Amino acid sequence: MEHQDAALLQSIAALATAPLLDIAHRLREAAAPYITSSALVIFTEDCTGRPQKKAGDEAIISRVSIAELDAIRAALVEAGDAGPWPGDATFGGAVRPVLAVSSPSNALLVLSDPQPVPATAAGPDSQWILHYLWTLAAERIRERVADAPPSYLIESRAASAERLRVTAELVDQHSTTLETMLAALRSPSLGDAAARTAATDVAARALVGLRTLSDRTTDLVEEPVASAFQRLREDLRPLMGFSGIDVQFIEPPVNGRALPGEVAHAARAIVRGLVLAMVDQQGVRRIRTQWDCDGVNLLINVRDDGPGELSASAPAMARLVQRVEALYGSMGVDVMPGWGADVAVAIPLDPPARPLADVAQWNLGEREVEVLQLLAAGQRNRGIAAKLHISENTVKFHLRNLYRKIGASSRTEAMALAHSNGLR
Repeated sequence: MEHQDAALLQSIAALATAPLLDIAHRLREAAAPYITSSALVIFTEDCTGRPQKKAGDEAIISRVSIAELDAIRAALVEAGDAGPWPGDATFGGAVRPVLAVSSPSNALLVLSDPQPVPATAAGPDSQWILHYLWTLAAERIRERVADAPPSYLIESRAASAERLRVTAELVDQHSTTLETMLAALRSPSLGDAAARTAATDVAARALVGLRTLSDRTTDLVEEPVASAFQRLREDLRPLMGFSGIDVQFIEPPVNGRALPGEVAHAARAIVRGLVLAMVDQQGVRRIRTQWDCDGVNLLINVRDDGPGELSASAPAMARLVQRVEALYGSMGVDVMPGWGADVAVAIPLDPPARPLADVAQWNLGEREVEVLQLLAAGQRNRGIAAKLHISENTVKFHLRNLYRKIGASSRTEAMALAHSNGLR
Protein backbone atom coordinates (compact mmCIF):
# COMPACT_ATOMS: atom_id res chain seq x y z
CA MET A 1 0.00 0.00 0.00
CA GLU A 2 2.85 2.37 0.87
CA HIS A 3 4.45 1.63 -2.50
CA GLN A 4 1.19 2.48 -4.29
CA ASP A 5 0.87 5.73 -2.33
CA ALA A 6 4.44 6.69 -3.19
CA ALA A 7 3.84 5.95 -6.87
CA LEU A 8 0.69 8.07 -6.82
CA LEU A 9 2.55 10.98 -5.24
CA GLN A 10 5.30 10.70 -7.85
CA SER A 11 2.68 10.71 -10.62
CA ILE A 12 1.03 13.78 -9.14
CA ALA A 13 4.39 15.57 -8.98
CA ALA A 14 5.18 14.65 -12.60
CA LEU A 15 1.73 15.83 -13.71
CA ALA A 16 2.02 19.10 -11.80
CA THR A 17 5.29 19.97 -13.56
CA ALA A 18 4.45 18.58 -17.01
CA PRO A 19 4.92 20.82 -20.08
CA LEU A 20 1.82 21.33 -22.22
CA LEU A 21 3.01 19.02 -24.99
CA ASP A 22 3.51 16.11 -22.57
CA ILE A 23 0.57 16.56 -20.26
CA ALA A 24 -1.67 13.99 -22.00
CA HIS A 25 1.05 11.31 -21.76
CA ARG A 26 1.73 12.16 -18.11
CA LEU A 27 -1.96 11.99 -17.25
CA ARG A 28 -2.38 8.63 -18.97
CA GLU A 29 0.66 7.23 -17.12
CA ALA A 30 -0.60 8.56 -13.78
CA ALA A 31 -4.06 7.02 -14.31
CA ALA A 32 -2.79 3.65 -15.64
CA PRO A 33 -2.56 1.93 -12.20
CA TYR A 34 -6.21 2.74 -11.63
CA ILE A 35 -7.87 2.78 -15.05
CA THR A 36 -6.46 1.74 -18.43
CA SER A 37 -7.51 2.98 -21.85
CA SER A 38 -6.65 2.54 -25.50
CA ALA A 39 -6.48 6.31 -26.02
CA LEU A 40 -6.77 9.53 -24.04
CA VAL A 41 -7.70 12.93 -25.46
CA ILE A 42 -7.85 16.29 -23.70
CA PHE A 43 -10.00 18.97 -25.33
CA THR A 44 -9.63 22.49 -23.97
CA GLU A 45 -10.48 25.85 -25.48
CA ASP A 46 -7.72 27.50 -23.41
CA CYS A 47 -5.18 26.35 -26.01
CA THR A 48 -6.46 27.85 -29.24
CA GLY A 49 -3.51 26.59 -31.28
CA ARG A 50 -3.67 22.99 -30.04
CA PRO A 51 -7.10 22.41 -28.47
CA GLN A 52 -6.50 18.65 -28.47
CA LYS A 53 -3.76 16.90 -26.51
CA LYS A 54 -3.54 13.16 -27.13
CA ALA A 55 -1.89 9.96 -25.97
CA GLY A 56 -2.39 6.29 -26.77
CA ASP A 57 -3.24 4.32 -29.90
CA GLU A 58 -2.19 6.41 -32.91
CA ALA A 59 -4.87 4.81 -35.10
CA ILE A 60 -7.49 6.29 -32.77
CA ILE A 61 -6.06 9.65 -31.71
CA SER A 62 -5.11 10.63 -35.27
CA ARG A 63 -8.79 10.41 -36.30
CA VAL A 64 -10.46 12.14 -33.34
CA SER A 65 -12.35 15.22 -34.51
CA ILE A 66 -13.64 18.28 -32.70
CA ALA A 67 -17.17 17.36 -33.83
CA GLU A 68 -16.85 14.01 -32.03
CA LEU A 69 -15.61 15.71 -28.88
CA ASP A 70 -18.43 18.27 -29.00
CA ALA A 71 -20.96 15.42 -29.24
CA ILE A 72 -19.42 13.68 -26.23
CA ARG A 73 -19.45 16.94 -24.27
CA ALA A 74 -23.14 17.37 -25.13
CA ALA A 75 -23.87 13.86 -23.84
CA LEU A 76 -22.00 14.65 -20.64
CA VAL A 77 -23.98 17.86 -20.14
CA GLU A 78 -27.26 16.11 -20.89
CA ALA A 79 -26.49 13.47 -18.26
CA GLY A 80 -26.23 16.30 -15.74
CA ASP A 81 -23.73 14.38 -13.62
CA ALA A 82 -20.68 16.16 -12.25
CA GLY A 83 -18.76 12.90 -12.17
CA PRO A 84 -17.37 10.77 -15.05
CA TRP A 85 -19.85 9.81 -17.79
CA PRO A 86 -19.56 6.30 -19.25
CA GLY A 87 -21.21 5.41 -22.55
CA ASP A 88 -20.79 4.51 -26.21
CA ALA A 89 -19.84 7.32 -28.57
CA THR A 90 -18.17 7.94 -31.92
CA PHE A 91 -14.52 8.50 -31.11
CA GLY A 92 -11.70 8.27 -33.62
CA GLY A 93 -14.07 7.42 -36.46
CA ALA A 94 -15.78 4.45 -34.76
CA VAL A 95 -18.30 3.81 -32.00
CA ARG A 96 -16.42 2.82 -28.85
CA PRO A 97 -16.97 2.66 -25.09
CA VAL A 98 -15.73 5.95 -23.63
CA LEU A 99 -15.42 7.63 -20.28
CA ALA A 100 -15.79 11.41 -20.32
CA VAL A 101 -14.93 13.81 -17.50
CA SER A 102 -15.39 17.58 -17.38
CA SER A 103 -13.49 20.08 -15.24
CA PRO A 104 -14.15 23.44 -13.53
CA SER A 105 -12.30 25.15 -16.42
CA ASN A 106 -14.71 23.51 -18.92
CA ALA A 107 -11.97 21.29 -20.34
CA LEU A 108 -12.94 17.78 -21.41
CA LEU A 109 -11.15 14.48 -20.90
CA VAL A 110 -12.15 11.39 -22.91
CA LEU A 111 -10.79 7.86 -22.51
CA SER A 112 -11.62 5.13 -25.01
CA ASP A 113 -12.11 1.49 -23.99
CA PRO A 114 -11.72 2.31 -20.27
CA GLN A 115 -11.01 -0.61 -17.94
CA PRO A 116 -10.89 0.08 -14.19
CA VAL A 117 -8.14 -1.81 -12.38
CA PRO A 118 -9.57 -3.78 -9.42
CA ALA A 119 -8.77 -1.90 -6.24
CA THR A 120 -7.78 -3.37 -2.90
CA ALA A 121 -10.24 -3.23 -0.03
CA ALA A 122 -8.62 -0.11 1.38
CA GLY A 123 -7.68 1.39 -1.98
CA PRO A 124 -9.32 4.49 -3.48
CA ASP A 125 -12.02 4.28 -6.14
CA SER A 126 -10.51 4.33 -9.64
CA GLN A 127 -12.94 6.92 -10.99
CA TRP A 128 -12.31 9.19 -8.00
CA ILE A 129 -8.58 9.01 -8.63
CA LEU A 130 -9.12 9.74 -12.34
CA HIS A 131 -11.29 12.75 -11.51
CA TYR A 132 -8.66 14.07 -9.09
CA LEU A 133 -5.79 13.65 -11.55
CA TRP A 134 -7.82 15.22 -14.35
CA THR A 135 -8.74 18.26 -12.23
CA LEU A 136 -5.05 18.73 -11.48
CA ALA A 137 -4.11 18.40 -15.18
CA ALA A 138 -6.84 20.81 -16.31
CA GLU A 139 -5.66 23.42 -13.81
CA ARG A 140 -2.08 22.88 -14.95
CA ILE A 141 -3.13 23.56 -18.55
CA ARG A 142 -4.95 26.73 -17.55
CA GLU A 143 -1.94 28.03 -15.63
CA ARG A 144 0.55 27.14 -18.37
CA VAL A 145 -1.50 28.92 -21.02
CA ALA A 146 -1.85 32.01 -18.81
CA ASP A 147 1.93 32.13 -18.33
CA ALA A 148 2.85 31.04 -21.86
CA PRO A 149 6.03 32.53 -23.37
CA PRO A 150 5.80 34.69 -26.52
CA SER A 151 7.04 31.80 -28.69
CA TYR A 152 4.09 29.65 -27.64
CA LEU A 153 1.63 32.48 -28.21
CA ILE A 154 3.02 33.10 -31.70
CA GLU A 155 2.79 29.41 -32.61
CA SER A 156 -0.70 29.16 -31.15
CA ARG A 157 -1.89 32.20 -33.07
CA ALA A 158 -0.44 30.86 -36.32
CA ALA A 159 -2.10 27.48 -35.82
CA SER A 160 -5.42 29.14 -35.01
CA ALA A 161 -5.22 31.34 -38.09
CA GLU A 162 -4.48 28.35 -40.31
CA ARG A 163 -7.40 26.40 -38.87
CA LEU A 164 -9.72 29.37 -39.41
CA ARG A 165 -8.50 29.74 -42.99
CA VAL A 166 -9.09 26.09 -43.84
CA THR A 167 -12.50 26.10 -42.14
CA ALA A 168 -13.56 29.28 -43.94
CA GLU A 169 -12.57 27.87 -47.32
CA LEU A 170 -14.50 24.65 -46.66
CA VAL A 171 -17.53 26.68 -45.54
CA ASP A 172 -17.45 28.69 -48.77
CA GLN A 173 -17.05 25.54 -50.87
CA HIS A 174 -19.89 23.69 -49.15
CA SER A 175 -22.08 26.81 -49.22
CA THR A 176 -21.66 27.03 -52.98
CA THR A 177 -22.61 23.36 -53.35
CA LEU A 178 -25.69 23.65 -51.13
CA GLU A 179 -26.81 26.90 -52.75
CA THR A 180 -26.51 25.22 -56.14
CA MET A 181 -28.54 22.21 -55.00
CA LEU A 182 -31.25 24.43 -53.50
CA ALA A 183 -31.38 26.55 -56.65
CA ALA A 184 -31.84 23.41 -58.76
CA LEU A 185 -34.58 22.05 -56.52
CA ARG A 186 -36.41 25.38 -56.44
CA SER A 187 -35.97 26.23 -60.12
CA PRO A 188 -39.35 26.84 -61.77
CA SER A 189 -37.89 25.87 -65.14
CA LEU A 190 -37.07 22.29 -64.05
CA GLY A 191 -39.51 19.47 -63.46
CA ASP A 192 -39.24 17.28 -60.39
CA ALA A 193 -37.21 14.57 -62.12
CA ALA A 194 -34.85 17.06 -63.77
CA ALA A 195 -34.39 18.97 -60.50
CA ARG A 196 -33.54 15.77 -58.63
CA THR A 197 -31.10 14.76 -61.36
CA ALA A 198 -29.41 18.16 -61.31
CA ALA A 199 -29.14 18.16 -57.51
CA THR A 200 -27.78 14.62 -57.54
CA ASP A 201 -25.14 15.54 -60.11
CA VAL A 202 -24.04 18.53 -58.02
CA ALA A 203 -23.83 16.39 -54.87
CA ALA A 204 -21.86 13.68 -56.69
CA ARG A 205 -19.33 16.20 -58.02
CA ALA A 206 -18.98 17.71 -54.56
CA LEU A 207 -18.31 14.29 -53.02
CA VAL A 208 -15.63 13.57 -55.59
CA GLY A 209 -14.09 16.93 -54.83
CA LEU A 210 -14.07 16.23 -51.11
CA ARG A 211 -12.46 12.83 -51.57
CA THR A 212 -9.67 14.29 -53.65
CA LEU A 213 -9.23 17.42 -51.53
CA SER A 214 -6.57 15.84 -49.33
CA ASP A 215 -4.51 15.04 -52.43
CA ARG A 216 -4.29 18.62 -53.53
CA THR A 217 -1.13 20.38 -52.54
CA THR A 218 -1.56 24.00 -53.51
CA ASP A 219 1.33 25.30 -51.44
CA LEU A 220 4.63 25.66 -53.29
CA VAL A 221 2.88 24.88 -56.58
CA GLU A 222 2.37 27.38 -59.36
CA GLU A 223 -0.78 27.40 -61.45
CA PRO A 224 -1.24 29.26 -64.76
CA VAL A 225 -3.55 32.20 -64.23
CA ALA A 226 -5.83 31.12 -67.10
CA SER A 227 -6.36 27.60 -65.70
CA ALA A 228 -6.85 29.01 -62.18
CA PHE A 229 -9.59 31.28 -63.54
CA GLN A 230 -11.15 28.38 -65.45
CA ARG A 231 -11.45 26.42 -62.21
CA LEU A 232 -13.27 29.40 -60.72
CA ARG A 233 -15.72 29.35 -63.63
CA GLU A 234 -16.37 25.67 -63.08
CA ASP A 235 -16.99 26.29 -59.37
CA LEU A 236 -19.53 29.08 -59.95
CA ARG A 237 -21.26 28.14 -63.21
CA PRO A 238 -23.71 25.60 -61.71
CA LEU A 239 -24.90 28.04 -59.05
CA MET A 240 -25.46 30.78 -61.57
CA GLY A 241 -27.20 28.43 -63.99
CA PHE A 242 -29.80 27.35 -61.46
CA SER A 243 -30.30 30.69 -59.71
CA GLY A 244 -31.04 32.61 -62.92
CA ILE A 245 -28.31 35.17 -62.21
CA ASP A 246 -26.15 36.13 -65.18
CA VAL A 247 -22.52 35.74 -64.21
CA GLN A 248 -19.98 37.25 -66.56
CA PHE A 249 -16.32 36.18 -66.59
CA ILE A 250 -13.69 38.54 -67.97
CA GLU A 251 -10.72 36.34 -68.82
CA PRO A 252 -7.22 37.22 -67.58
CA PRO A 253 -4.37 37.41 -70.11
CA VAL A 254 -3.38 33.90 -71.21
CA ASN A 255 0.31 34.77 -70.99
CA GLY A 256 0.06 36.30 -67.52
CA ARG A 257 2.48 35.23 -64.82
CA ALA A 258 1.66 31.91 -63.13
CA LEU A 259 0.10 32.25 -59.70
CA PRO A 260 1.63 30.73 -56.56
CA GLY A 261 -0.62 27.90 -55.39
CA GLU A 262 -1.73 29.62 -52.20
CA VAL A 263 -2.64 32.79 -54.14
CA ALA A 264 -4.68 30.90 -56.76
CA HIS A 265 -6.45 28.86 -54.10
CA ALA A 266 -7.21 31.89 -51.91
CA ALA A 267 -8.34 33.99 -54.89
CA ARG A 268 -10.96 31.42 -55.88
CA ALA A 269 -12.19 31.22 -52.29
CA ILE A 270 -12.35 35.02 -52.04
CA VAL A 271 -14.38 35.34 -55.25
CA ARG A 272 -16.71 32.52 -54.16
CA GLY A 273 -17.27 34.34 -50.87
CA LEU A 274 -17.95 37.64 -52.63
CA VAL A 275 -20.42 36.03 -55.05
CA LEU A 276 -22.28 34.32 -52.21
CA ALA A 277 -22.48 37.63 -50.32
CA MET A 278 -23.83 39.38 -53.43
CA VAL A 279 -26.36 36.64 -54.14
CA ASP A 280 -27.80 37.15 -50.65
CA GLN A 281 -29.00 40.63 -51.69
CA GLN A 282 -32.42 41.13 -53.17
CA GLY A 283 -32.66 42.12 -56.81
CA VAL A 284 -29.25 40.99 -58.05
CA ARG A 285 -29.47 39.87 -61.68
CA ARG A 286 -25.91 40.22 -62.91
CA ILE A 287 -22.46 39.67 -61.42
CA ARG A 288 -19.23 40.30 -63.25
CA THR A 289 -15.89 38.95 -62.10
CA GLN A 290 -12.59 39.88 -63.68
CA TRP A 291 -9.01 38.80 -63.05
CA ASP A 292 -5.90 40.50 -64.31
CA CYS A 293 -2.23 39.96 -63.62
CA ASP A 294 0.33 42.74 -63.92
CA GLY A 295 3.30 40.49 -63.20
CA VAL A 296 3.45 41.65 -59.59
CA ASN A 297 -0.14 41.36 -58.35
CA LEU A 298 -3.28 39.41 -59.04
CA LEU A 299 -5.99 42.04 -59.59
CA ILE A 300 -9.58 40.93 -58.91
CA ASN A 301 -12.72 42.91 -59.59
CA VAL A 302 -16.24 41.70 -58.75
CA ARG A 303 -19.33 43.82 -59.46
CA ASP A 304 -23.07 43.33 -59.08
CA ASP A 305 -26.14 45.24 -60.24
CA GLY A 306 -27.96 44.91 -56.93
CA PRO A 307 -29.40 47.54 -54.59
CA GLY A 308 -25.97 48.63 -53.34
CA GLU A 309 -26.52 47.29 -49.83
CA LEU A 310 -23.37 45.19 -49.55
CA SER A 311 -21.77 46.16 -46.25
CA ALA A 312 -18.02 46.04 -45.93
CA SER A 313 -18.46 45.59 -42.17
CA ALA A 314 -20.69 42.50 -42.44
CA PRO A 315 -19.12 39.40 -40.82
CA ALA A 316 -18.79 37.55 -44.13
CA MET A 317 -17.09 40.52 -45.78
CA ALA A 318 -14.84 41.18 -42.78
CA ARG A 319 -13.69 37.56 -42.96
CA LEU A 320 -12.81 38.02 -46.63
CA VAL A 321 -10.82 41.17 -45.82
CA GLN A 322 -8.83 39.19 -43.25
CA ARG A 323 -8.11 36.50 -45.81
CA VAL A 324 -6.88 39.08 -48.32
CA GLU A 325 -4.69 40.79 -45.72
CA ALA A 326 -3.19 37.43 -44.72
CA LEU A 327 -1.66 37.40 -48.22
CA TYR A 328 -0.43 41.00 -47.86
CA GLY A 329 -3.23 42.14 -50.15
CA SER A 330 -5.98 44.73 -49.91
CA MET A 331 -9.69 44.89 -50.63
CA GLY A 332 -11.82 47.95 -51.28
CA VAL A 333 -15.62 48.00 -51.44
CA ASP A 334 -17.38 50.77 -53.34
CA VAL A 335 -21.15 50.69 -52.70
CA MET A 336 -23.52 52.79 -54.79
CA PRO A 337 -27.13 52.69 -53.49
CA GLY A 338 -29.42 51.64 -56.29
CA TRP A 339 -26.52 50.80 -58.60
CA GLY A 340 -24.73 47.91 -56.97
CA ALA A 341 -21.38 47.13 -55.38
CA ASP A 342 -17.88 47.16 -56.84
CA VAL A 343 -15.19 45.19 -54.99
CA ALA A 344 -11.50 45.55 -55.93
CA VAL A 345 -8.88 43.16 -54.58
CA ALA A 346 -5.13 43.22 -55.10
CA ILE A 347 -3.00 40.25 -53.99
CA PRO A 348 0.80 40.38 -54.37
CA LEU A 349 2.23 37.31 -56.11
CA ASP A 350 5.31 37.43 -53.89
CA PRO A 351 5.42 38.18 -50.15
CA PRO A 352 7.28 41.37 -49.33
CA ALA A 353 10.93 40.63 -48.68
CA ARG A 354 11.38 43.85 -46.72
CA PRO A 355 9.44 47.06 -46.10
CA LEU A 356 10.29 49.59 -48.78
CA ALA A 357 7.93 52.50 -48.14
CA ASP A 358 9.88 54.70 -50.52
CA VAL A 359 7.72 56.64 -52.96
CA ALA A 360 10.11 59.55 -53.48
CA GLN A 361 10.55 58.61 -57.13
CA TRP A 362 6.92 59.55 -57.80
CA ASN A 363 7.43 63.17 -56.71
CA LEU A 364 4.14 63.24 -54.81
CA GLY A 365 3.00 66.15 -52.72
CA GLU A 366 2.41 65.72 -48.98
CA ARG A 367 -1.38 65.53 -49.39
CA GLU A 368 -1.04 63.10 -52.30
CA VAL A 369 1.07 60.77 -50.13
CA GLU A 370 -1.61 60.87 -47.42
CA VAL A 371 -4.31 60.03 -49.97
CA LEU A 372 -2.20 57.20 -51.40
CA GLN A 373 -1.62 55.72 -47.92
CA LEU A 374 -5.33 55.71 -47.17
CA LEU A 375 -6.06 54.28 -50.61
CA ALA A 376 -3.54 51.49 -49.99
CA ALA A 377 -5.27 50.76 -46.66
CA GLY A 378 -8.51 50.04 -48.53
CA GLN A 379 -10.32 53.33 -47.82
CA ARG A 380 -12.89 54.55 -50.33
CA ASN A 381 -13.25 58.21 -51.36
CA ARG A 382 -15.73 59.02 -48.60
CA GLY A 383 -13.47 57.50 -45.94
CA ILE A 384 -10.41 59.33 -47.26
CA ALA A 385 -12.31 62.61 -47.26
CA ALA A 386 -13.48 62.08 -43.68
CA LYS A 387 -10.01 61.20 -42.37
CA LEU A 388 -8.31 64.15 -44.12
CA HIS A 389 -11.20 66.58 -43.54
CA ILE A 390 -11.51 67.42 -47.21
CA SER A 391 -14.32 67.02 -49.74
CA GLU A 392 -14.81 63.96 -51.93
CA ASN A 393 -14.28 66.14 -55.00
CA THR A 394 -10.86 67.12 -53.61
CA VAL A 395 -10.07 63.44 -53.08
CA LYS A 396 -10.96 62.73 -56.72
CA PHE A 397 -8.69 65.60 -57.79
CA HIS A 398 -5.75 64.14 -55.84
CA LEU A 399 -6.45 60.66 -57.19
CA ARG A 400 -6.34 61.88 -60.80
CA ASN A 401 -2.94 63.42 -60.14
CA LEU A 402 -1.80 60.29 -58.34
CA TYR A 403 -2.75 58.02 -61.23
CA ARG A 404 -0.85 60.24 -63.65
CA LYS A 405 2.31 60.43 -61.52
CA ILE A 406 2.58 56.76 -60.60
CA GLY A 407 1.43 55.46 -63.99
CA ALA A 408 -1.78 53.77 -62.81
CA SER A 409 -4.86 53.45 -64.97
CA SER A 410 -7.28 52.35 -62.25
CA ARG A 411 -7.86 52.39 -58.51
CA THR A 412 -6.94 48.73 -58.17
CA GLU A 413 -3.66 49.23 -60.03
CA ALA A 414 -2.82 52.23 -57.84
CA MET A 415 -3.43 50.11 -54.73
CA ALA A 416 -1.19 47.37 -56.09
CA LEU A 417 1.62 49.81 -56.92
CA ALA A 418 1.37 51.33 -53.45
CA HIS A 419 1.64 47.92 -51.82
CA SER A 420 4.58 47.01 -54.03
CA ASN A 421 6.38 50.02 -52.59
CA GLY A 422 5.64 49.17 -48.96
CA LEU A 423 2.60 51.36 -48.30
CA ARG A 424 -0.13 49.78 -46.12
